[in-house]
Amino acid sequence: MTNTEKRCRVKMIAIDMDGTLLNRHGQVSAENARAVTEAQASGITVVVATGRSYKEALPPLMAAGITCPLICVNGAEVRAETGEIVRSVPIPPQTYEEAEAILRQEDLYYELYTNRGTFTNDREKAFGVLRDFIQSAFPGTDDQAIREADERRFSTGEISPVDTYAAVLGRSGEHLYKLLVFSRDGQKLARASRRLAAVNELSVSSSANHNLEVTHRLAQKGIALWELADGLGVALEETMAIGDSFNDLSMLRIVGLGVAMGNAEDEIKRVCAVVTGSNDQHGVARAIREWALSQNCSKLQ
Repeated sequence: MTNTEKRCRVKMIAIDMDGTLLNRHGQVSAENARAVTEAQASGITVVVATGRSYKEALPPLMAAGITCPLICVNGAEVRAETGEIVRSVPIPPQTYEEAEAILRQEDLYYELYTNRGTFTNDREKAFGVLRDFIQSAFPGTDDQAIREADERRFSTGEISPVDTYAAVLGRSGEHLYKLLVFSRDGQKLARASRRLAAVNELSVSSSANHNLEVTHRLAQKGIALWELADGLGVALEETMAIGDSFNDLSMLRIVGLGVAMGNAEDEIKRVCAVVTGSNDQHGVARAIREWALSQNCSKLQ
């Protein structure tokens, strides 16, 4: 049996959310939702792998009728189909203190992602983060729509304003999963990225043009996916991953079949075996049907 034949026998599919499963409106298209259902009905395990927290990831999936395991916060947390936490990899307090000192020295704004939610100590800067993320993942979205999305995030509790992060992290049972760092100063962001990457136990990636996603080094989509697949008895060669951004690289590189979205960065496309349509062209549905459900090996030769 050839390597091509092996990797065509897909038993698990991991799908990123923003810029991948979700269209420019932040929704799962009916076509993508149907393809996910078709894959599940055929016996393929579908996993959503996102940088979002569980609270942020759930609404668009529920609206589309999708129920599946979730790799959240870039792998810092894994939830079973029932919502139960089955994996948790927080940033240790001492490591956070080192990261916080760097971000303070570089005068960079960041948000906290914990096991209890997402927090900001500056609401207007939080809007800037959301605007940049949406415009990067969903080009063409107007400012009014972004403002409305921002209001919804706060009203639904997806993100909460706090006076200080110390008050959040000082609470009993609070576990820090991710620091979402934001700046339009590319040089400052690059310098901070290098300094943070040198901190023991930290991993640094990105999901948009002007951000850094800082997690524990074991909190990566690829590691979480490997553990999940291993627990279900699925080989990575039998796994397909679909993504568009740099925080997807860890899973795209290790699976049997890495699929880049049409709207993905060129670097993402170069490491993937195939490229599908964009997130506004139901690229996920095409990938599932063409390379998982049809098991079409000739496409990859």
